[in-house]
Amino acid sequence: MINDLINQMVEAGVHLGHQTRKWHPSMKKYLLKDKAGIHIINLEETEKCLDKACSFLADLARRNKKILFVGCKRQAQEAVREAAEATGQYYVNHRWLGGMLTNMSTIRKSIERLVYLEGIEKSPEFKSMSKKELAALDRERQKLERNLQGIRNMGGAPDAMVAIGADHEDIAIREAHRLNIPVCVLVDTNADPKEIDFPIPGNDDAVRSIRLILDCIVKAINEGKGASAEA
Repeated sequence: MINDLINQMVEAGVHLGHQTRKWHPSMKKYLLKDKAGIHIINLEETEKCLDKACSFLADLARRNKKILFVGCKRQAQEAVREAAEATGQYYVNHRWLGGMLTNMSTIRKSIERLVYLEGIEKSPEFKSMSKKELAALDRERQKLERNLQGIRNMGGAPDAMVAIGADHEDIAIREAHRLNIPVCVLVDTNADPKEIDFPIPGNDDAVRSIRLILDCIVKAINEGKGASAEA
């Protein structure tokens, strides 16, 4: 019996994979058929996987753990930021800098540099700087802000990662694995789900698909936080 969530997934295009010639064989168990050269994802499998991921994340939220949302492809950027803000968590949605998890000392220095640049007008050297120097520092500030705004207050490695696109965010996922950080990933038909703790098979290119999956995750995390507050 098709439920409301699966109906919503169909409307959002979660079931639409890549062209059959671009598929990854490890995704076979999540696929239903191909239609006009496009792989169709079995949404019953998607729902089961999403439920597992949401249960895991809700439990983390119940224990006040940190969750990092990652989605740097254009279609995911805004939705990832909104999901993190809606749950009081952290995000990277512009560019994953190598070492964001495995070289936290360098990242902390970059965050300190951002704080300095944000308060540059209060520094003793500000009045002696030329317009050209200040313009260059402002460009640096904007770049650091784009890359670090969502993790500046994270204060250490997260307890889990939620990523949009296994292929697009492979560097972030590899860093998480090196630190034994569990990852929940929206995985399209062209990617390998084998190394992902909680794969969620689905369209990772459509904005509506990404938003629907993230909405479910946001709801689960907030319910977990609510249960923690009531305890």
